[in-house]
Amino acid sequence: MSYAIIRNDKLTRVDAQGSYIHNDRKSKGHSNKDIDPTRTHLNFWCKKNELTYIKEFDKMKKEYNLQGHIRSNSIIMCEMMITSDNAFFNRIGLEETKRYFKESYKFVCNYKNLGENYIISAAVHLDETTPHMHLVYIPVIHTKDKKGNAIDKICCRDFWKGRDSYRQLQNAFHKYITSKGFDLERGLPVEETSAKHEKIEDLKKLTNFENTKKVLDNIKLELPKTPDINDIKLIKLNREKVENEIIKPKDDKIMELYQENLKLHNELSKQVNLVNKAEKYQKERDFILADNKELHNTVEHLEHEYKKKNNTLDLRFENRKRELEQEFQNKEFDIEYKYKSKIRSLEKENNHLHKIIDKFIVWICHKFGIGESKELVENFQDETRTFIDPEKQLEFEQEKEDELEMF
Repeated sequence: MSYAIIRNDKLTRVDAQGSYIHNDRKSKGHSNKDIDPTRTHLNFWCKKNELTYIKEFDKMKKEYNLQGHIRSNSIIMCEMMITSDNAFFNRIGLEETKRYFKESYKFVCNYKNLGENYIISAAVHLDETTPHMHLVYIPVIHTKDKKGNAIDKICCRDFWKGRDSYRQLQNAFHKYITSKGFDLERGLPVEETSAKHEKIEDLKKLTNFENTKKVLDNIKLELPKTPDINDIKLIKLNREKVENEIIKPKDDKIMELYQENLKLHNELSKQVNLVNKAEKYQKERDFILADNKELHNTVEHLEHEYKKKNNTLDLRFENRKRELEQEFQNKEFDIEYKYKSKIRSLEKENNHLHKIIDKFIVWICHKFGIGESKELVENFQDETRTFIDPEKQLEFEQEKEDELEMF
């Protein structure tokens, strides 16, 4: 029975560049001997990237305003590898194989509400031994910031939160893909397969690398010298019988051993080359990890310095703010005090003028034999359109201005 296989890997910037070169077939000489260049034209994309994975990531981060603190060694994207076995793909044929990968692509788009926007590339390889898809995406979670605003954040740790997160992925993928008509079993749990990633040192032990290397160095790919028929003088048999019964079988055996020796040499050479490459990559990886650690320490130091300076600036700002607030309050109090004093002075002066005007009107009325002073004031106001009361006068003038503005 064939299995539904889906696997997830986490990629840093360095890893992403390597995946891009392999997935988009950018290398002229493929180190992967399973790639058949004559079949590369059969490959297709469920979503094709226009730029390199790194440039696509930087573009999406800016375009979608993705949050999250990204360091030089941060996990910035993930890569899912989706496949089954050759028996399955041979059984369903090319068109159903394409549908299998298109349905798988839809599954990842909707898994954990990821969204197609955050998928960088989905390349299907049909030019290797077994058809498979490399789906590269940004692990975005939909969450909220400290103020409660909805944000999209890059965080691989939270996207794959929980020890059984990959088990849940396997379960969900198997349920989905079988619902689309593909007869597949769920992949076996790691507890049953006991699958694990072997380190280079363990690989050397498993392959007996050092001894293999010595054997390889000591192998001589030369045919041994065969005895000359003319040198055989002790055997008093005819020449043809000696050659057929002694020399020829020995020569055939030597040739057979020589061919086996050649095969062994080729296999051992492959093994040594494999471990040599692994050693090289291990050294490069150790160098990159050391470099990343140094960068991480530098960033932490800069962050510490930044926080120190930021705290100092915040303290200075708060002190200056309090000083300005106090200064403003003092000025506000002075202005309010002066304003109120001026109002009281004007009110006092106004009351005084009112008393004088009232006395003056009463005196005029008595002097010239005019009737009541109240009647005199009203006549004065009607004829001159002027009010003794300043408040009424202000209201009247305001009404006149409003009438003029209407016209």
